[in-house]
Amino acid sequence: MADEEKKATVGLQPQGSASTAEDGDTEKRPWWHSIKEPGSAAQIIIAAIIAIAIGMAVVSTVEEVPQAAIDILGIPGNLWLRSLKAVEQRESVSICPCPLVLPLICTAIIIAIQRLKEMSGKGAKLAQWTIWWYIGTTLLAIVHSTILTGLVWSKRFQPVGEDSLAVSEEDQETIEERKEYTISETVVNLFESFITDNIVSSFADSSLLAVLVMATVVGFLLKRESSILKAVHEIEAMTTVVITFLIKCAPIGVFFLILPNLFKLNLATMGVNLGFLIAGALVGMLIHLWVVLPALYFIFVRENPYTMWIKCSPAWITAWGSASSAATLPVTIRTVRARGVCETVARFTCPLGCLINMDGTAIYFPVVVVFLAETQGMSLNPAQYVIVCLLSTLASIGTTPIPSSSLVLTVMIAQSVNVPVTGMYAVVVAIDWFIDRFRTATNVSGDLLAARVLEKQTGIKDDDDYVPDDTLIEEVTRGENRV
Repeated sequence: MADEEKKATVGLQPQGSASTAEDGDTEKRPWWHSIKEPGSAAQIIIAAIIAIAIGMAVVSTVEEVPQAAIDILGIPGNLWLRSLKAVEQRESVSICPCPLVLPLICTAIIIAIQRLKEMSGKGAKLAQWTIWWYIGTTLLAIVHSTILTGLVWSKRFQPVGEDSLAVSEEDQETIEERKEYTISETVVNLFESFITDNIVSSFADSSLLAVLVMATVVGFLLKRESSILKAVHEIEAMTTVVITFLIKCAPIGVFFLILPNLFKLNLATMGVNLGFLIAGALVGMLIHLWVVLPALYFIFVRENPYTMWIKCSPAWITAWGSASSAATLPVTIRTVRARGVCETVARFTCPLGCLINMDGTAIYFPVVVVFLAETQGMSLNPAQYVIVCLLSTLASIGTTPIPSSSLVLTVMIAQSVNVPVTGMYAVVVAIDWFIDRFRTATNVSGDLLAARVLEKQTGIKDDDDYVPDDTLIEEVTRGENRV
């Protein structure tokens, strides 16, 4: 059985590791050589840059792009995204992976729990550090976002006229439907989603929190010689083969996801208030991504956080293009493994972070609630800001089992501080697709940095035959190796 476990472990490691260990001082290839490799980091970056350049050039010169053209251009990107996961258009709607990401999460957790069982004390330490790290960074994200919103952005939003506050009949139906959900119902549903009453329906409905809990329990109960564990390794290997092929197609998928969505951007009608809403959300995310998280990373790891973040660009660029942490999860795991993070830590922290580490979403809630208030001539008092902080924390941890979760939760948080939901809410819905991409990139970036921090603090390492190398990032992103 030891040989089988060894084989399974080696099969999940980058194939380039063995040659690297044998050759010793293997000469690194220049980065531009990877441009020719399918799915390489360079190809993904170039595809994103070209799509943004074309998109901004078109929307700045054309008054409106026909919806038919947007739909047709979106076909390749949507097909690629559907191959990775089956979700609504935004991560904020729900995270519902297809039969690729769901088995990846399930098998990764089971295998990680099995290995944690063999580590005396380190398994519990990793679990504790992971939970507290994700909760702590989420609280920091909400606090600095709320402070920045109260001191800066609340003074930039201007009251609008009654015409802008009027709610159309269609929007009114949407608002009334979302008002049906109360904070108490959301709390109850969130906790109930941890324990499934029908495991088959949980897999069919892609209830990730229930599947996560189930996988944790199964991983803890399985014995090393169990035939079920062998099947888990086989399923994981098959899933990895398919995902490897899809990642080779990532540049095409990312390009055709970004381009048609940029065509929806109407610069002429954006307006000052909408511009400040977008700026408030993006500045908060950039502060968290470039100041808060790097400071924590340096304190705990004593390494350059910006180097780590840049070298992990395939993951957060894919996140920006797909707007889904779940769809990006295969790339996230492969990328942190290529950066030298051990397999056990990567396969435990990344799937968990995909579900509960929503720093970008946490940053957005205070900004959008204050936007709704200030455009109606209302100002929140300190007590209301505290309420927004608390509710944003609850709303951002985990995925609530209701449709259009972040948009629904925005309505509930606004109502909890007595902010009426008016026609400006339709503006929030209209630009949510755009901001959501940055929220997702922030969420995934947090997962990437967290994996390295948690490995450093727990001291969990790979087997001696795994040798991390910077050149692996090219091989991993072009899909030639397994993680």
